[in-house]
Amino acid sequence: MAPKGRRLFQPGQDCPGFLLLARGSIRVTLTGQTGRTVVLYRVAPGDVCLQTFSCLVNDTPYGAEGIAETDLEGELVPPGAFRARMAQDAVFRDRIMASVALRFAEYQQLVEDVALTGFDARLAKALLRLRDDAGLVTATHNDLATETASGRAYVSRRLAEFARRGLVRQDAHGVQVLNLRGLEEISSDMR
Repeated sequence: MAPKGRRLFQPGQDCPGFLLLARGSIRVTLTGQTGRTVVLYRVAPGDVCLQTFSCLVNDTPYGAEGIAETDLEGELVPPGAFRARMAQDAVFRDRIMASVALRFAEYQQLVEDVALTGFDARLAKALLRLRDDAGLVTATHNDLATETASGRAYVSRRLAEFARRGLVRQDAHGVQVLNLRGLEEISSDMR
């Protein structure tokens, strides 16, 4: 349906319909007037994209950007058909509303992380979330800044400190997690 890297929507664009994602992942980001970008959430199969849901319910354009992180497969339900299913299909409606409630809880966690959690904890959480099975994080410093709602230079300084403490090693391939337990401890620090 869409290849990895394709921009699916952007601010100001009208919504073509509701995507029932069967395979893949979509990264939804918001870019401020300063140019700083933050990851709002990711959409996986069974998840609801709040941007799309809001656009369809309120008949408004998108306010954020969605990029296919992987190749995508799914069904695009046109706006009229989506509204009809929400009105007439209780199982569909309940599934959508449960997913919206879950996504709202994720938003609440994002606000808590950005507003009330120290940067090192946010960075540690991002490293833990993005690492592969071998402990490698292939995200760039810019990507990590987007994940943590911060600046690239600050990410670079804190990663250097994490490396000095033996938690990670930086190389040409990315960031290798060396001390999983240490990052888990930092990620739970709410200061």
